[in-house]
Amino acid sequence: MPLSEHEQRMLEQMERALYAEDPKFATALEGNGLRTYTRRRVYQAAAGFLVGIALLIAGVAAQQIWVSVVGFLVMLGCAVLAVTGWRKAPKPGEQPAAGSQARRQSRPKRSMMDRIEERWQRRRDEQGH
Repeated sequence: MPLSEHEQRMLEQMERALYAEDPKFATALEGNGLRTYTRRRVYQAAAGFLVGIALLIAGVAAQQIWVSVVGFLVMLGCAVLAVTGWRKAPKPGEQPAAGSQARRQSRPKRSMMDRIEERWQRRRDEQGH
């Protein structure tokens, strides 16, 4: 749901106040902090993926199917975490807040149900007139 103009102005005022009050903290929140967090998350997911491989191999070697299944599930979960973390990571020099805000203003993301309801309403209006 996109922010109203009033909410966007309030958010911008809060951001300016944060920069004025504590510029070091505000800079840490910008993009580098988020990029570091997502990079760390991807590395942790890669390490978890390796642990999953080890569990899978250990389960096959010990002929314990449940250990292999747990290893596979760990691998799958870590792969999903790594891919989503990699996609969400901002590019170097990119301002994540400004880019996502501009994208929301230009074309708000609507759910499938919203589009279906809009079409239904349009048809009802066309038939009624």
